Amino acid sequence: MEFLRRHSLAPDYLLHAQKWFDPLAVILAAHRDSAAGPLLVAVNGSQGSGKTTLCAYLLARLQAIHGLRAVSLSLDDFYLTRAEREALAATVHPLLRTRGVPATHDMALLGTTLDALLAPQGAAPVAVPRFDKAADDRRPRSAWEEVTGPVHIVLLEGWCLGARPQDAAQLARPINQLEREEDPDGRWRARVNDALVRDFPALYQRVHYWVMLQAPSFAAVYAWRLEQEQKLRLATGGAGQGLMSDAAVARFIQFYQRLTEHCLASLPEQVDYLYSLDSGRRITACRQRRRKPL
Repeated sequence: MEFLRRHSLAPDYLLHAQKWFDPLAVILAAHRDSAAGPLLVAVNGSQGSGKTTLCAYLLARLQAIHGLRAVSLSLDDFYLTRAEREALAATVHPLLRTRGVPATHDMALLGTTLDALLAPQGAAPVAVPRFDKAADDRRPRSAWEEVTGPVHIVLLEGWCLGARPQDAAQLARPINQLEREEDPDGRWRARVNDALVRDFPALYQRVHYWVMLQAPSFAAVYAWRLEQEQKLRLATGGAGQGLMSDAAVARFIQFYQRLTEHCLASLPEQVDYLYSLDSGRRITACRQRRRKPL
């Protein structure tokens, strides 16, 4: 019940989770038992899909049922600082001021954090970064979470994990008002694509197992993101530099549209474990498959 309270979940969530997520925990535990070292599991899910809650549930079950020490990381915690994004906005493109897309993450920091967590027999404390979305900035190091090993499984969740670069023809066509009006020459989306070419393949090669929460459409993702922001405003009492109005959310979500739709179209055939969601975020089906290499 403490888990339900901490994550503001309905009482029937546990029945739902036991049905859909416990089998995944069994599979991950079996993979870990046959692995030479810690297991890295990547969880893709669009904004508001429930990936953070899924990881929290898996973490609890892996510990309680399987006796495995798991750590949950979010790609969101590895955003560049606000000052670093301001510098990108001044030198590359103004849209890079806004966190979210590839090119706004500190992939070197993520890499060194994973190095430490995935080290075989690693027992030294590892400082895990935390990002304050309300302040739109990385928390000071004194506020980072300290993890003491050894760690058996690392769960890494992110909205664009698994995204592959797009070709020139795909990049040339603006897909929404933001791209048409604020990136007419395509420099912003080209920089985002370059990050997928340059920064993400090394991360993907480290992943042992891929999970996806597949939204039914981008329209559903927008509705979920709006709900998420409204909850954040309530939780903070409306205070916080990074909080957004509904109109601001409508613009903000356009930053994510291209790669969200790209992932929804391309990733289902490539992941190891796929959950299909309806517009109410209820799981309607799941399937396990031998994935194609990412």
